[in-house]
Amino acid sequence: MAAPTIVARPQARPSPSGGPRIARVVREYGSLVALLVLLVAMFFPFLIIVMNAIKTPSEYATNGPLALPTGLYLTGIETFWNRVDFTSCLINSTVISLSVAILSTVVSLLNGFAIGIGRLRGSVWLLVFFMIANMLPNEAVAYPLYYFAKFLHIYDTQLAVIIIFTVIQSAFGTYLMASVLSQFLRELLDAARVDGCDKLQLLLRVVLPVSRPSLSIFFVFSFIWTWNEFFLPLIMLPSNSKQTVPIAISVLQGQHLMDATMSAASALLGVLPCIVFFVLFQRTLTRGITAGAVK
Repeated sequence: MAAPTIVARPQARPSPSGGPRIARVVREYGSLVALLVLLVAMFFPFLIIVMNAIKTPSEYATNGPLALPTGLYLTGIETFWNRVDFTSCLINSTVISLSVAILSTVVSLLNGFAIGIGRLRGSVWLLVFFMIANMLPNEAVAYPLYYFAKFLHIYDTQLAVIIIFTVIQSAFGTYLMASVLSQFLRELLDAARVDGCDKLQLLLRVVLPVSRPSLSIFFVFSFIWTWNEFFLPLIMLPSNSKQTVPIAISVLQGQHLMDATMSAASALLGVLPCIVFFVLFQRTLTRGITAGAVK
């Protein structure tokens, strides 16, 4: 008679401890709380500007800048708007910033295509030159740019500012696009050449669609950077009818007297167009960053 076989009973697996899971939840919620605190800290100055922009001067003097307004007082915004002709300043800044963003993006794409894909001789030294040009402070180039505009008879015109900032923004854009396009798939370029694409078709049909995320990011930041410029427009645009928004805001600063509520109103009106522009292109910017992060 055969001996009975003994079957070993499977041992029960130990239940996973709740410690690691609790630690993971704490980390996730801790990161969320930290981001919320950072968001509040970044949004708080803008909230202070909005609160003070809709206060009366007497209310600001009595309760201080951190007190909530008791009503909606828009006289400060209206007074500032009419005093500096803010409509003209808004149009001037929009025309200049949008023109610079478009032109600098096109120039950066062409330069990046020539350096990153065309493999020009001395491309490394060209990129070093563009980076040095981009790092020069505006104060260092103001004197020659002033006489350059005078020589070409474009001083006190929007064209002078557009040309200057197109070159300045393109210096960084060329470095950016040359770095991006230098990593372009050579197999894709070779396949396009085999199909009969010339250089222009290669740029428009192959390189441009793939480079749109990087170009969209540079376009958005080029617009915002140009909008916030103060020093060179102050020198190149002395006429009141041609001044930009940052220059219009500066006229409220006096040596002995300053209207705090009107200054807050001017700051609010100056930053709102940038916020609106950023919100409109937020999806484009997010897609560009996401596409650049995924190879």
